[in-house]
Amino acid sequence: MATQGAILSIAGLSVSYGTVHAVRQLDMEISEGETVVLLGANGAGKSSTLNAIVGLAPRSGGRLVFAGEDITRKPTEAIIRSGLALVPEGRRLFSNMTVRENLRLGAAALSTVEFDRERQALEDMFPITRRRAHEQAGLLSGGEQQQVAIARALLARPKLLLLDEPSLGLAPIIVNTIFEIIAELKRRKVTILLVEQNAERALSIADRAYVLAQGRLELSGAAGSINATTLEKAYLGEREHA
Repeated sequence: MATQGAILSIAGLSVSYGTVHAVRQLDMEISEGETVVLLGANGAGKSSTLNAIVGLAPRSGGRLVFAGEDITRKPTEAIIRSGLALVPEGRRLFSNMTVRENLRLGAAALSTVEFDRERQALEDMFPITRRRAHEQAGLLSGGEQQQVAIARALLARPKLLLLDEPSLGLAPIIVNTIFEIIAELKRRKVTILLVEQNAERALSIADRAYVLAQGRLELSGAAGSINATTLEKAYLGEREHA
């Protein structure tokens, strides 16, 4: 049963790709307004967890309750409509469409008037969406595309924003920009589940953290209680489970 106040409650989530068990009996909860980070070495099951939450990865067990509603057996479209938004690894913008057209896809449920109002409200945080609105998204740099992808997800008015490796492959100065955006979203009380390889930066802005090793939960707690030493021990769980 979900804890009172949890916007997302995951109990016993398992994800399998054939004989490969990517996530094993994962329990996790996120409360409204929290920023929670999911950490782990490459292949630990982090992206599979995010994809399973929105129905894009094959769940082999477990129960998911979102905003008081059981979404375990719901299709992806229904899960997204219920208020979950995923910014996937690699951004996945439509490269031949303009920035503005990509944003409009994220706001499909909004009227034109609502879209214009909310888009304009986001332009101070994402100035690239105004400056290059009518350029093809594929012509933007990786960091610019990441900003557009986050803005697109926010236009869906999510109750929970899932961010999968938002700083991956970006130059250090652009990584700073992305984390400044995440910190601003946290100040605005946007509920966030963040998967991120840059553990130190992620922990610096998160409220709580979960650490996976070989798909198993190795460690969880307040972000401030997790440091390099505890992370190293948790990551070494990969070898112990191998």
